[in-house]
Amino acid sequence: MARYLVIVESPAKVKTIKKFLGSNYVVTASNGHVRDLPKSQLGVDVEHDYEPKYITIRGKGEILANLRKEVKKADKVYLATDPDREGEAISWHLSQALKLENKKTYRISFNEITKNAVKASLKNAREIDMDLVDAQQARRVLDRIVGYRISPLLWAKVKRGLSAGRVQSVALRIIADREEEINAFIPEEYWTLDANLKVEGEKKILTAKFYGTEKKKMTIRSKEELEQILKEVDQADYSVADIKKGERIKKAPVPFTTSTLQQEASKALNFATSKTMRIAQQLYEGIDIKGNGTVGIITYLRTDSTRVSEEADASVREYIASNYGKEYVAAGEAKEGADKKIIQDAHEAIRPTDVSRTPAVMKDSLTRDQFRLYQLIWKRFVASRMRPARYETTSVKIAAGTYRFTVAASKIIFEGFRSVYTEAGEEKEESNVLLKGLDMDSRLTKESFESKQHFTQPPAHYTEAALVKTLEELGIGRPSTYAPTISTIIARRYVAKENKNLYLTEIGEVVNNIMKQSFPSIVDVNFTANMESLLDGVAEGKVGWKTIIENFYPDLEKAVEKAEKEQEAVKIEDEVTDVICDQCGRNMVIKYGPHGRFLACPGFPECRNTKPYLEKIGVPCPVCGKDVVIRKTKKGRKYYGCEDNPNCEFMSWQKPSTKKCPRCGSHMVEKGNKLLCSDEQCGYVENKEIIKNI
Repeated sequence: MARYLVIVESPAKVKTIKKFLGSNYVVTASNGHVRDLPKSQLGVDVEHDYEPKYITIRGKGEILANLRKEVKKADKVYLATDPDREGEAISWHLSQALKLENKKTYRISFNEITKNAVKASLKNAREIDMDLVDAQQARRVLDRIVGYRISPLLWAKVKRGLSAGRVQSVALRIIADREEEINAFIPEEYWTLDANLKVEGEKKILTAKFYGTEKKKMTIRSKEELEQILKEVDQADYSVADIKKGERIKKAPVPFTTSTLQQEASKALNFATSKTMRIAQQLYEGIDIKGNGTVGIITYLRTDSTRVSEEADASVREYIASNYGKEYVAAGEAKEGADKKIIQDAHEAIRPTDVSRTPAVMKDSLTRDQFRLYQLIWKRFVASRMRPARYETTSVKIAAGTYRFTVAASKIIFEGFRSVYTEAGEEKEESNVLLKGLDMDSRLTKESFESKQHFTQPPAHYTEAALVKTLEELGIGRPSTYAPTISTIIARRYVAKENKNLYLTEIGEVVNNIMKQSFPSIVDVNFTANMESLLDGVAEGKVGWKTIIENFYPDLEKAVEKAEKEQEAVKIEDEVTDVICDQCGRNMVIKYGPHGRFLACPGFPECRNTKPYLEKIGVPCPVCGKDVVIRKTKKGRKYYGCEDNPNCEFMSWQKPSTKKCPRCGSHMVEKGNKLLCSDEQCGYVENKEIIKNI
């Protein structure tokens, strides 16, 4: 009897796939990559055509030995790694490491691990696609030469163990640029004004918002302006000037891609991107369903396509018709905007492999987190094939002398897709329902006014979800890289995550500044996006992979040499302080640790004394007059506090100034090139004096 060997990536898949195939199939796992570039050296021969030098990954020898035994016994070998560039590369590395060139070897790939998909893939077995392999080789070699040529500079300049990466350096820069914007942001004052009106014959009070004059919308900028308006509207007669009724539709969402799944799981379930990917991987590789055995319940999780197969589309429409009614089934399909960047359309969107496996049916077979993620994917997919939600909107203009107030309300008249799915943070919008008896002849009398002072808000700090969205919009990275990129910059402590927000740490700031100064092209967003499209060109067979490296390496080499020269000129010595080591009497020096700077005794290793380094900023504490120092939160976010903590509780996220506010006497803080009063209510701003060295 013929014997066939199927090699997959993960042991979890072995269990799932084994039961779909006959007894003459042996299914075994490679446990991910088996070969890679060596850790101890660059591993790319820059003298000879940039040839990569692959070695067996430590610890994989035994796995390869077992695979070789199985290969000897098999008549045919099927390489069934993941259906993307990474998977294609793993298949190629396996064929090289197992010397399969004289063996009947086929590449099979499936977008979902179900019986039909696996059987169909065997019928459509093909050769390894070297274009995809080369795109992955190019990415790997690029990342390696950036990491291995730049990291030593960071070791010499800051501390050992730091590293630079091609994509993560850009992600770090994006976060750093946002922090700069936030730090330089000056809040502007504005006021809102609501009029509470009594409508004759109605019990409920009608609340109308100040709009402006008949001709134009106005923003109330100050208390004086507000009081002027109040004077006029207080004496005015109120009447309904205009009622407009209309209809608004809200389109159904498209099914999930990797990026949108990571964003929505972050907002709705509070999952980190790495957690979303880990759980999606489990759902894809196979879940043990009671009475059904192990089966993959979602399609492949790394995709940037919203396409859905014809069979899946037909079955979900049938499901909607029989469970919700024919009027809920969408006419066409939800489409992305036409300007969507190039997508790797080999894959489908992320969807359930069988729509009849509803979240309720699956609940007992899944862990809590698996259930929540599966439910999100299932609902989004079903919603994507449903009709839009329809709302009846009413907008009312109310005249008060020369000024206008508005009331807007909407009520849902057809739920459409919303009977299944609403996006996180979207439920709040439907609260406003109008009074039934309101028409053009309604008589209104003013009851009271409510006014409130507000300040414009700075741009928000990045969250993981917002960063993924930005990386995708800018064309940086691909579905498989978002989560590892973010995990890396957090693990290296370049970025601290507090309450979902990402903040730059002291080390992150130092690394970002060095990269911007010495390697501007690497942290340039357009350069990196362009590199991604070149890699896509390799995958499509239009660009030779070594051409990219040939063009990139000499420029990188020049930049590294220049940075090394500059570095030699400024020999970095540990900065000596006037703090005396209380164990041996030497002057302590400043060192960098994983959390930023600290004081260490230069007598190491005989004296191992260390202390926290509190850098004084030359400003007395506005509360008690002692020195203000730079401190860090537990996670590494920087703030300014009093050296006499815990006796003095002064703290500020913004750098305090020695100057007092001329208007109210509070201390001022630095905001970009301006000084701002720390008392929000005061809002005094002035330009910072630039002290010139004469």
